[in-house]
Amino acid sequence: MLIRATGQNLRLAYLRGLESLDLVKQIDVSEFLFSGDIAALIYLCNPFTIVACVGLSTSPIENMAVILCLYGACSRLIPLAAFGWVIATHLSLYPAILIIPVIFLLGCGPDSPPRKLFLQRHQQKEVLNQSKLPPGFSWGPIIHFAFWAFLWSVYVLVLCGISLKQFGGLWEMFKSTYGFILTVEDLSPNIGVLWYFFAEVFEFFRNFFLIVFHVNILFMILPLAIRLRHRPCYLAFVYVAICSMLKSYPSVGDSALYLGLLGWFVNELADMQFSLFLFCGYVGVSLLSPVMHNLWIWRGTGNANFYFTTAMVYACLQIVLVVEGVSAVLNHDRKLRILITGKPQDAKS
Repeated sequence: MLIRATGQNLRLAYLRGLESLDLVKQIDVSEFLFSGDIAALIYLCNPFTIVACVGLSTSPIENMAVILCLYGACSRLIPLAAFGWVIATHLSLYPAILIIPVIFLLGCGPDSPPRKLFLQRHQQKEVLNQSKLPPGFSWGPIIHFAFWAFLWSVYVLVLCGISLKQFGGLWEMFKSTYGFILTVEDLSPNIGVLWYFFAEVFEFFRNFFLIVFHVNILFMILPLAIRLRHRPCYLAFVYVAICSMLKSYPSVGDSALYLGLLGWFVNELADMQFSLFLFCGYVGVSLLSPVMHNLWIWRGTGNANFYFTTAMVYACLQIVLVVEGVSAVLNHDRKLRILITGKPQDAKS
């Protein structure tokens, strides 16, 4: 329900943006799909979601916290958004980077075409209608969010401190949770790539590559935030997908989340390339991965390279999905610019 409601909010915001740009007559709005319903169906009917639930994984709880955060930010329910962000970060650490999309959502509103398109449209009319311009950045909701995030964080830490007092307190909790994630001590095979890499790397270089892998996520935050600042929900999808690729212990539940969020942008991604290739790739990896795992772990007729190959292919598919998805959204914005200016060469800028 939260995914569906958020998708409806994004669709309404997108239609309002087209109306403000006077593009409703040039674009057949009746052909737009109901992205909220599609996203909800993708998430609920996704085999990854079903497997995560059958396997009694905690990833659905983490996914719910992330969606709760995005829903609260889109609906301007700041206490709810802060609660979702704090719980998601507490459970998995990686959702902490979603603070940037949340700031954009609260400061500027849901996804919309770039602000300069509105200025170009009204410059052509030689009349600047402030009511049709998207709202500027506002710091008030962000300060409100920071207050509630601090409040919820203190509340969660106090509860954890009380419940874990006889087990070593908060420090032991941080060491056993966040420390476990960052140090990658357990090298059990999973659908990620870090377990194989750190099983092969020399111990002398282990700390160096730990820093490289974890900082790699941070390096992508700023460039993507600058380029997709007008589409904070899509930025959140990209961040979630990147974390699913590079996190220490990924699961199929992580993929179920970002594939569900992808349904929010079904209209913007209508012209995305390699869609059939990605679909077939995900199906193939989903079928081959358990087979290779069985051959290696249970039957002993294979080796680690059998299973790691499927993990590498899976990582490559996620990279292609993110790259092509971002390209499709940016091309969609360029098409809107062409419709406004009537100059295809402007789309290159």
